[in-house]
Amino acid sequence: MSGKPITVSFRHPSYEPLDMSVQTGRLEIKNALYVAAMIPIPPKTMAGPSHPEAVVTNIRVRYTLNSRTETNVGSAVKTFQVVNTGNVPCNHQAPCSPDGKWKAASASESLDAGADSTFSNVRASCIAGPCPFTRIDSSGFIHGGRNITVSVLAWSDTATFLMEAEVYHSAIDSNVRQLYPVIFGRTLNFTLPPTQEGVSLEAEIDGSPMVFPLGPALNLSWATCTVRTDTAKEKTTVYGCELKPGYRF
Repeated sequence: MSGKPITVSFRHPSYEPLDMSVQTGRLEIKNALYVAAMIPIPPKTMAGPSHPEAVVTNIRVRYTLNSRTETNVGSAVKTFQVVNTGNVPCNHQAPCSPDGKWKAASASESLDAGADSTFSNVRASCIAGPCPFTRIDSSGFIHGGRNITVSVLAWSDTATFLMEAEVYHSAIDSNVRQLYPVIFGRTLNFTLPPTQEGVSLEAEIDGSPMVFPLGPALNLSWATCTVRTDTAKEKTTVYGCELKPGYRF
C-alpha cells in the first residue's frame, strides 16, 4: 500500500451520509476496531391526526407451552410356571441345561402397557421351586417400553416366576404463560421459546380490554408486527410490533 489514508463511505436512507478516513500503513492496516457512528435523520414532521389517538395500554403477551409428561399410573404383576422334571438326561434334545447335561423346559410371558403407556423398572425373579437351576433372559424387558417379554429356562423341577413393572402414562401437558413486552418509543418487543403456540396480545384500547390473536399472518389492527428466529442454539422467536398511525402507548 502507498501509506495514504483510504475513505470508506456509508449510506443508509434513514441516516446522514458518512465518510470515514482510515489510515493505512505500507505493510499493514492498523490493528484497531473502527465504529461508524451514523447520525439518524429526524422523521419528517407530519400533521397531527384529525381525531385523538387511541391509547394502547396494559399490554400482555399470552401463549401456550406444550410438554410431554410421564405419570406413574400403577404397576403390573404377572406370575407363571415352567413345568419340568429334574434329573432327566438331555441326550442332546433341546432345550437343555447350560452345560448340556439335563433336560430343560423354557417359557416366555409378555405384557402390553397399552396405548401411550410404557413399562419401567421391570423386574423378573424366581419365587418358588429349585431357583438355582433356572436362568432368566432379560433382553426382552431390560429397556422397558410398551411391550415387554421375559423368557426363562429351568432344568430341574417345576419353578414359579414373578414379573413386575411400573406403568407410566404419557400425555401432553399444556401450560398457559404470560409476559409483558418491552416498549421503546412506538415499538414493543418480546421473545418466546421455540415450542410456543397460540400467541396472542391482550391489551386495553382506550380502556376497553381486548384480545388480539397474532396468528401466522401477524395481523393486528393497531400495530404492524414482524417475527424472526434467533440463529443461536436456543432458536428463540423474536417479535417486534410498531404502532400504526392513530395509536399511541
